[in-house]
Amino acid sequence: MKNVLSFLFFVLLVSVLDAKITKPNTENFFRCLRSRTSPKYTITGAIYTHDNSTFISSYVSYTKNKRLSNPNDTNLVAIVAAKHASHVQATVVCAKSNGVQIRIRSGGHDLEGLSYISSIPFVVLDMHDLRSITVDVSNKKAWVQAGATLGELYTKIAEASKTLAFPSGVCPTLGAGGHISGGGYGNLLRKYGISVDHVVDAHLVDVNGKILNRASMGEDLFWAIRGGGGASFGVILSWKINLVKVPKILTVFKVNKTLEQRGTDVLYNWQLVSSKLPPELFLRAMPENTIGAKSGEKTIAVKFYAQFLGSAKKLMKIINKNLPGLGLKREDCYEMSWLNTTLFWGDFPIGTPASVLLDRPTGPPGAFYKGKSDYVKKPIPKEGIEKLWKTMLKFENVWMQWNPYGGVMDKIPSNATAFPHRKGNLFKIQYFALWGNANATSLNLGLMKELYEVAEPYVSSNPREAFLNYRDVDVGSNPSGETSVEEAKIYGTKYFLGNLKRLMSVKAKYDPENFFRYEQSIPPVLAM
Repeated sequence: MKNVLSFLFFVLLVSVLDAKITKPNTENFFRCLRSRTSPKYTITGAIYTHDNSTFISSYVSYTKNKRLSNPNDTNLVAIVAAKHASHVQATVVCAKSNGVQIRIRSGGHDLEGLSYISSIPFVVLDMHDLRSITVDVSNKKAWVQAGATLGELYTKIAEASKTLAFPSGVCPTLGAGGHISGGGYGNLLRKYGISVDHVVDAHLVDVNGKILNRASMGEDLFWAIRGGGGASFGVILSWKINLVKVPKILTVFKVNKTLEQRGTDVLYNWQLVSSKLPPELFLRAMPENTIGAKSGEKTIAVKFYAQFLGSAKKLMKIINKNLPGLGLKREDCYEMSWLNTTLFWGDFPIGTPASVLLDRPTGPPGAFYKGKSDYVKKPIPKEGIEKLWKTMLKFENVWMQWNPYGGVMDKIPSNATAFPHRKGNLFKIQYFALWGNANATSLNLGLMKELYEVAEPYVSSNPREAFLNYRDVDVGSNPSGETSVEEAKIYGTKYFLGNLKRLMSVKAKYDPENFFRYEQSIPPVLAM
């Protein structure tokens, strides 16, 4: 009886919240913005509406996916490109009091565009101008604002120390705000875990417009924003992070194996060893479709990318013992600094100046794309791999990233942070399709669903796990202005596993009226 009453209360709670939505008062919203910021930090120059000549350039510069880009969206009330914390506070307070939904954008890499699209009136709170970084070498710590890119963070760390690094993603234009709050997966994870494992403090604007740090927000909320996605709970202003030790010289390599070069066999064997290799070694496998030796004939090439916290000599010994079929040669290996490895992972040619890590997007998105994710707990048999190849060859341009687990990830409890995908995984898969013509969208989305279905027997189940940072609305979503608890449980269980219950309780405590919501947000539900 108690559980039934609790469930009815939850449904009533969410229904009432959604029923309270009224037609937004945009005039009052703008009036409120200007009245709540001081002349010293005037917000006027940070507000972009459709009437601004620079509105479209502001919108598209941080809109990565052409499939979802819509600068003429009449639901988009304005972009507030915050230049000061008070701008963030004012936007939250004024949006809440005037019925305007907020979408928070730091780097714009959201694979489903949920940081810049909505089917109801909304404002994009763009964090890209909040980008300061301070590095404290003596204490091995740093503060990084949400709008700073990983390329900027890596550069700043390397300027301060040649033997400190931060475990995070490999794309230099990722915004620190969203990337870290979703977990932050990178090539140091087998040695040091993921980004949220090294967050020790944060500044966040809550639903009342107050700036909270770890002490004032409390451990529950601090736990939730580390892997639960900050956008369900508030606006991340900055992170305080622990830096980790790396050697002055690391080694990387990239070796390709096509199907004709026994790529399937090498990949199968990779599954058996990649999670058991020394934690200093991260060896990614990346199958992609490509043109074969015969002109116009498609095949699959598997690219093996490695990063080793040590010398090429030691790396050669490890690979040739554990994966001899790769045929690694000394000339395949490059010894370099940690900063230069970030260029390697960004697919910049060897010798590219590190200054490119500071480049920011200036033009509109160049391609359409779709991503998905899976977790693999036992080796995929060769016949399963060959089924994946058959579907991949139907695409014009598709690849998968098989990212190994093991190492320290087997030692960190699944509830240490809100990010739950820890022990028991051999590797994580990212599926990614890319195309240049809008007319090919339907075809590619259909093929991605087919590829996902083909993989189903070989990946995690009950639930079929998914990675929040590889946003995918196919795993479940709500409409922009509604929150169904039952639907949220579907996608929430896949993203957060057993941590969902605690996340919903935290949401109920800190945002009971469900202001910070989007298609895959966490609903405010007290634990049973």
